[in-house]
Amino acid sequence: MNAEQALLHLGTSTAEAVQGVLQMFSPDGVSPGSVDVLAPGGRPFAGVALPAIAADVSYVDGVTGGNVMVIGVEGARRLAAAMMGADPNAVEAGGELSELEFSAVGEAMNQMMSAAALASGAVLGEAVEIAPPDVRHISSLHDGGGLWDHAGHAISVTFTFCGAPCLLVQLVPNAFVVRMTRALDGMTETHHDDAPLSDVLRDVEVRVWAELGRTKMSSGRVVALPGGAVVELDREVDAPIDIFADGMRFATGRLVVTDDGGLAIRVEEILGRGAPPPCPPDSIPTEVEV
Repeated sequence: MNAEQALLHLGTSTAEAVQGVLQMFSPDGVSPGSVDVLAPGGRPFAGVALPAIAADVSYVDGVTGGNVMVIGVEGARRLAAAMMGADPNAVEAGGELSELEFSAVGEAMNQMMSAAALASGAVLGEAVEIAPPDVRHISSLHDGGGLWDHAGHAISVTFTFCGAPCLLVQLVPNAFVVRMTRALDGMTETHHDDAPLSDVLRDVEVRVWAELGRTKMSSGRVVALPGGAVVELDREVDAPIDIFADGMRFATGRLVVTDDGGLAIRVEEILGRGAPPPCPPDSIPTEVEV
């Protein structure tokens, strides 16, 4: 695997992770764009529309480099609305970003940067630790600071959130590219039985959760909910349940009660695969405890 292939693999993995986080806020509002590799000296931020909200993080352990996420003010207001349970498509154009909205956007970007770091660690085969994101309002590229002046490779990922353009740039030093290429080559080596070396990925820990349904309400109503309140969700009782791994929806299943009275999910479909073959009568369905 050459350097460009390794960088494209990294960009695709982190793009899916970040977009998976955004889909938690607006399941139908995320549209993927392109993943492009820029040679050293490229200008990944040349086409950024300003003013915008930007979050940048630096890797602090394991590897060097960083990620920068940029979203226009209009898109940031839609993201904040989705974070607070409102309809992001109902946000009127031309408004300013309030302190509460800025805080909500900062939390969303924190989750996206964490997901990007996890995806990078999975590609590299080791944990990637990041510093807390630096979220700021920028009116010119000079506001980006020294992190944006990067001499190494860069990966530019574009997508939209509720119609608003977003840009994720991964700043990748040459040393990172070398290590990543070696790691990916090691994962694809074969034994005498021609089975790929997947053990490296099997030890990567991911956060798995199940989503029974969703609802929208104002933040004031949320904090006013009394103990024992019943919140109506947007699904029927017998509807399939979504299963996520680090923000990415990867399967659906049904809620079941275990023999000891606990709750579990019976996995019915792994997304992205073809229709599974019929289970034999004596087979035991896979269950994920929640």
